[in-house]
Amino acid sequence: MRTGIANFTLDTGKCPRWLFERMVALGRPMIEIIVEEFGPEEFIKRLADPVWFQSLGTVLAFDWNASGLTTVLCGALRQAVAGREKDLGIFVCGGKGRASRKTPEEIKNWSWQTGLNQIASDNLVYNSKMVAKVDSALVQDGYQLYHHSFFFTKNGAWTVVQQGMNEDDGSARRYHWSSQDVKELVCEPHSAISAQTVKDDVLNLVAKEGEENRGVSVDLVNESNYLSLLKDLESVDRFSTPYSKVARIKTKGEQLTLLDLKGCEFNYHPVIRENFSRSRYLKKILWQVKERQPENYERLLSLPGVGPKTMRALALVGEVIYGAQLSFNDPARYSFAHGGKDATPYPVDRPTYDKTISVIQTLRDLIMKARIPLVEKEKMLKRLGEPF
Repeated sequence: MRTGIANFTLDTGKCPRWLFERMVALGRPMIEIIVEEFGPEEFIKRLADPVWFQSLGTVLAFDWNASGLTTVLCGALRQAVAGREKDLGIFVCGGKGRASRKTPEEIKNWSWQTGLNQIASDNLVYNSKMVAKVDSALVQDGYQLYHHSFFFTKNGAWTVVQQGMNEDDGSARRYHWSSQDVKELVCEPHSAISAQTVKDDVLNLVAKEGEENRGVSVDLVNESNYLSLLKDLESVDRFSTPYSKVARIKTKGEQLTLLDLKGCEFNYHPVIRENFSRSRYLKKILWQVKERQPENYERLLSLPGVGPKTMRALALVGEVIYGAQLSFNDPARYSFAHGGKDATPYPVDRPTYDKTISVIQTLRDLIMKARIPLVEKEKMLKRLGEPF
């Protein structure tokens, strides 16, 4: 669902220790109640819901519309379950910056301590890596990932909350994943994406309408000759006029139209800024990929060295040369506002509105059940907008 636009700005500085410690102290009993009543799988599933995640962060006293809510809340939840992971059945790995790169090692460590078998452990590590790769290589929206938190249970259920930043406009974007929602890692896999704005020039390689293009990308590295693939890249590079919507190549004195974008809703195409044929690294990676012969698009993405430029090159060759449709629709489909009665800035999104009300009621019930002082309950309910 796409519900509009809301502010989501980058934070500077650090969360005060007194506030972080209080978030941990208040978050711990709420986690315990949810796990006790609904189980650990339900708790991590709720974290994949951006309405729930945002509401929980607000209840625990962080700014509702700031990027720091993601990193601080994930850190507070990790600290809240620390020492009780096995009892609660919840394990939290990764985090911000360097901590995110330790995720695979932490998953393996917890798997060993809990007796999780090797296959299940390897599967968790694989999904953690692929989630990060999808949001960096297949959702090319201009946001650089800097935070990756991986929540999982001993039954193998997992949730990922990761965040990227765009330094050009000072905004952040959060990506929510749940193993219970994912059917294919490379086809509309997100539970939701929270963003400040919906952009016009996003290359969305996980869109459902791009299924044919994903298939063509696999065929290009498996069936085509390496030299012919390089020629295709050179052909794409010739489509370099910013104001042109038609790609034409002269062959033996005749002009061949490869891509005609007349009537499209966008006036921009990412191919105008590319120069694939001069990239030695890209040529090297394509050679290595052809040697590996990946059986599908997911396997192609998982190969070492394959990143945004490789996937973009294959996708644009597939569109320009072979006519396989691409999506330039931003996959961000959640924001914090519900719209206005006069359809300003957009019509009221009733399902999301009702969902928010339900989340608030659930959080209120949890607060009332939590074993914390009455004064703390009163403060939390006020932040939630509820009378005590």
